[in-house]
Amino acid sequence: MNSIKKDFTIKDLENISGVKAHTIRIWEKRYNLLQPRRTDTNIRYYSNENLQKLLNIVLLNRSNIKISKIAQMSEEDIVLNARELAFKVAVNDEAINSFKLSMFQFDKVLFNNTYNKLLHKKTFREIFKDVFMPFLEHIGLLWQTETLLPAHEHFISNLIAQKIQINTEKLEYSISNTNKIYVLFLPENEVHELGLLYLNYELVLRGNQTIYLGQSLPLNNLNYFFEGNQEVCFITSMTVMPYDDKITEYFYEIDDLLKNSKHSLIAIGRKVVDVENLDFQSNITLYHSVSNLLKEL
Repeated sequence: MNSIKKDFTIKDLENISGVKAHTIRIWEKRYNLLQPRRTDTNIRYYSNENLQKLLNIVLLNRSNIKISKIAQMSEEDIVLNARELAFKVAVNDEAINSFKLSMFQFDKVLFNNTYNKLLHKKTFREIFKDVFMPFLEHIGLLWQTETLLPAHEHFISNLIAQKIQINTEKLEYSISNTNKIYVLFLPENEVHELGLLYLNYELVLRGNQTIYLGQSLPLNNLNYFFEGNQEVCFITSMTVMPYDDKITEYFYEIDDLLKNSKHSLIAIGRKVVDVENLDFQSNITLYHSVSNLLKEL
C-alpha cells in the first residue's frame, strides 16, 4: 500500500461504486461507457479515469437518468452533469456518493459544496452520524481490500478532520463535569484519528473537560497525568496499531499502569477484538466502534 495504485480490477470497481460487476460489464459492452485495457492473459483492468467516469455515471443513474441517455453524453457532459447534480443533491446515499467522487477526483470544491448543502438539512452531529460514519466505514472496507489509494484516504480524512475541528471550536467551553478529565490519544504509529476527533467533539459538547493528545503517543507520556488528584479517563482508538503480535503486551502495560489507581481506559476500534478475552486488573473497557461508545455516554 506504499505505492499509488493506478489500475483497478472489475472487483475493485464493484467495491467502490456499489454496482455489480455483471452490470458494469453490460454497461461496458452494450453502451461502450468504459474502455478497459487487458493483460497478456486477457484479464480486464481499469484506469483511474475509468473509475472516476464510473462514479459519475452511477451518480447520474441513481438520479433516474437512464444509462442509454448517459451513453449519448460526451465525456465532458458526463462530468459536468454529475458535478452539477452532486452540488444540488446532498442527502445520505447521494451525499456519500458525492463525497466518494470528490475523494477520487481530489475535488475539494465538490466536498465543501456537498457538506454545505447537508448543513441546510442536518445538524453537524446528524451529518457525521448519518453520512460521514457510513462513508468512513466504506473507506475502511476499501482500505482492507487494498482498493483505496493512500493519497485519496489522506485527502478526504483531512477534509473531514477540518470540519470536526471547526465545529469543536464553535462549542462554548463551559465545563459542567469537573469530576473527571478525558485524555484522548492514539498508540504509537497509529494515525487514523477521525473517530477520536469526533469523540472529543461529543465529550466537549456534553460539558466535559478534555485533553486531546492526537496521533502516535508513547505510553510513558501518560505518566504525567498520574501526578495530579483529578480522576482521568484515558481514551484510545486502534485501527491498525499496535500490531497483532504486540497488542496483548500493549494492553498489559496499560493495565499495569492503571492498577491501584482511580483512573480508567476506554479503547475503541477493530483491534480491540484481539484482547476481548484478556483479564485486566484495572478499569479497562472495550468498544468496537465510536458509535457503540456514544450510545452509553
